[in-house]
Amino acid sequence: MMLSRAETKALYDKIAKVYDLMSEHTEGPVREAGLRMLAPQPGETVLEIGFGTGHALVWLARTVGPSGKVQGIDLSDGMLAVTEDLVRDEGVADRVELRTGDATNLPYPADSMDAVFMCFTLELFDTPEIPVVLAQCRRVLKTGGRIVVVSMSKEGEHGLVYEAYEWTHRHFPNFVDCRPILVSRAVAAAGFQVTEKRNLQIWVPMQIVRAAKVTEPENQSPS
Repeated sequence: MMLSRAETKALYDKIAKVYDLMSEHTEGPVREAGLRMLAPQPGETVLEIGFGTGHALVWLARTVGPSGKVQGIDLSDGMLAVTEDLVRDEGVADRVELRTGDATNLPYPADSMDAVFMCFTLELFDTPEIPVVLAQCRRVLKTGGRIVVVSMSKEGEHGLVYEAYEWTHRHFPNFVDCRPILVSRAVAAAGFQVTEKRNLQIWVPMQIVRAAKVTEPENQSPS
């Protein structure tokens, strides 16, 4: 059971100012591992989908440098307000462009991004929407561009904490609004060539997947 788009927006608008207190301790290290796997370069244009409180955007902006550009899109106006303050305070607002919007219909031209980053975002979408979001990512990426997805994963150890988490998501999605998914399988099915994946464990299994947009779809993944 998933929250509606309006319910998701309302939830994140409500918790935007306290989100870091709730989640940064556990999410921060995993996000940083995903950013290192993305390996943005100076001068690149990078899109983050679901930027939250903006920490990845600041890291990306510093890495692409003054000749690069970082685009950020998030459903929540509350998150956008928090992130606007952060990028201004960190001195990178000149190379960061923020907007609210829905990742099932990205408002960017085709072949316009060198890289796309998603962290704790893809698992927020209902199962039929996941391929739609990934198809939008593939559309906006340049040929040869890359995507990194950091997500809760169905792969890995399924202990009591995992079972309790999934039960809570099914019965109380307003408290636990996301759930583990088959990350690398979804990325490959969307026509990306998976080039690297890493499994991690926090309170639930996590997977970081890096993939490339090739000329023709290739549903391949490393063993």
